Amino acid sequence: MIRVAVVGASGYTGGELLRLLAVHPQVEVTVATSREYAGKPVGMVHPNLRGVYSINFTQFTVDKVSEKSDTVFLALPHGVSMNYVPELLQVGVQVVDLSADYRLKDPSLYKTWYGVEHPHPDLLGRAVYGLPELHGEELKGSKLIASPGCNATATILALAPVVGWEPLGNSFLSDVKVGSSEGGAKPSEGSHHPERQNAIRPYEAEGHRHEAEAEQELSRLSRGQVRVSIIPHAVSSVRGVLASAHAWSSSDVEETEMWRRFAEFYRGKSFIRIVRRGIHPYPDPKYVIGSNFADLGFAVDRRVRRVTTFAAIDNMMKGAAGQAVQAFNVSRGFQENEGLRIPPMRPV
Repeated sequence: MIRVAVVGASGYTGGELLRLLAVHPQVEVTVATSREYAGKPVGMVHPNLRGVYSINFTQFTVDKVSEKSDTVFLALPHGVSMNYVPELLQVGVQVVDLSADYRLKDPSLYKTWYGVEHPHPDLLGRAVYGLPELHGEELKGSKLIASPGCNATATILALAPVVGWEPLGNSFLSDVKVGSSEGGAKPSEGSHHPERQNAIRPYEAEGHRHEAEAEQELSRLSRGQVRVSIIPHAVSSVRGVLASAHAWSSSDVEETEMWRRFAEFYRGKSFIRIVRRGIHPYPDPKYVIGSNFADLGFAVDRRVRRVTTFAAIDNMMKGAAGQAVQAFNVSRGFQENEGLRIPPMRPV
């Protein structure tokens, strides 16, 4: 039985981690930290978890967490995990970090995209980017997992089968629609419910920070420099991400070849579903909500030689907590779907 601590457990992502780990047969959650709600019951902050946990939130200290846990999930804002991770690793605890603090291999990119100098660039090479569909082997036995961002996850999964393919080149545009829970439990003036409801609004359209992750991972696959422009759009749904990734081909592309590339790339991947038929022939986040599935698909407009690939995920699951648990499972040698055997809800 692996003892687990969830640090930053009072937020949306922390609550989702607690929900999943509560039914994980190989895990016991021993610590749930919250600076704001220390001493309060978990069920008071997460009403959906009433009766599931009997523990209270506690303040975070490295000593307390390391004494009571073998693995720590860090569900903290960007820039906060940076200085906790080295201490936790030093005392022998496995770390699954859900922030962006250890996702990028090039330390100079943190100054470019996050406005900070990375204080521990030596650890970036030790961190494994926690996308199991790409890094399954590297995750085995890993002590530091950098869990991907949700928009990056959707974009990478959509493009991975075709990146580096000669007809499409290495430049892509990913149009991403995202639900409001991506903004976290503390809304800003522009993201609280009255402003978000009924909205379809682009943001960070001149350079979304998840581009750095997508380019890093897709360039690795392509073995050449890949450029990806990500334009996220806020929509009024609570959960869900839909990435529509566009490219223009230099020659005709056959649908059978697209099928082959997707099927071969994702063969045997537990949480990938390729969508092409049925009442809705393209991926839709509505049909993955509450699950760790990623629904993928494609469209070929032969008239203008446009190829579009799609990925639909639940941003709280495959885009955050679910994927973190999936990567943890791989690292520990558990079945990949432990704690994640949850089919999507319908209707939602």
